[in-house]
Amino acid sequence: MDAAKAGPQLSSVATALTELTTRLGDLAEALAQTSGDEVANGLFEVERVLRTAGRRLDKVLDDLTES
Repeated sequence: MDAAKAGPQLSSVATALTELTTRLGDLAEALAQTSGDEVANGLFEVERVLRTAGRRLDKVLDDLTES
């Protein structure tokens, strides 16, 4: 597959990743309000990793559109 043709698919993945990360963060926040602190902390950790992955994917997309 040509890298330029991958752009729209990668953009779609980036959007889905952002939405999933937000949902996960919201769930972690809700659990943190209750007795689910250990679970919430684990979810916050996953959220941080996904945000990092999202930033990296955004960088790849930026590089792709510049070339």
